Amino acid sequence: MITLYTWTTPNGRKVPIMLEETGLAYEVRPVNLGNNEQFSPDFLAISPNNKIPAIVDDEAEGGPLTLFESGAILTYLAEKSGRFLAPSGPARYRALEWTYWQVGGQGPMLGQLGFFAKRSDEKAPLAIKRFTDEADRLLTVMERRLAEVPYLAGDAYTIADIAAYPWTVAATTFLKDVLTDSLATKPSLHRWLREVGERPAVQRGMAVPKL
Repeated sequence: MITLYTWTTPNGRKVPIMLEETGLAYEVRPVNLGNNEQFSPDFLAISPNNKIPAIVDDEAEGGPLTLFESGAILTYLAEKSGRFLAPSGPARYRALEWTYWQVGGQGPMLGQLGFFAKRSDEKAPLAIKRFTDEADRLLTVMERRLAEVPYLAGDAYTIADIAAYPWTVAATTFLKDVLTDSLATKPSLHRWLREVGERPAVQRGMAVPKL
């Protein structure tokens, strides 16, 4: 059994989608970020960076394994299940490069845009412009890639798509009014969103945790 620690954020949706796609058995432990539960000593022992998601795999080889950071968890679950990440060769590294692109760029930049443009009571025009421009650049990177291939890593659906999907949904919902002009010029991105969003496991994973 895998224990999943997560919450209702784009980062928090990635691992539930992967677990639903693979069919691995798991149970959910919600970590309420609004109540600062991520800073509890018990959670700190699991996630040293006080961030969700995190997992504990009681059936890992060599004994229980604790993992934090979504990219590491997705890679681990892909290797454990033998799905959504090629075992070797160019296809593996294409999936990994786009996964790292997401965890190092798309997610953090959209997160910063959400804070400055939507959540912050004090608006900082320079910060909003900086992160709006960077969000547009990153979405344009996605658009160019998805105009060439069906999925981020190429012909196959992989952990890269699982990582990028929740944040791209956030860009087209929570951040829609900020990114209206950018989103209007991204037909391939919208095609990809529709196709990934039609997967039943993605729909189930996006609903975790159920509160």
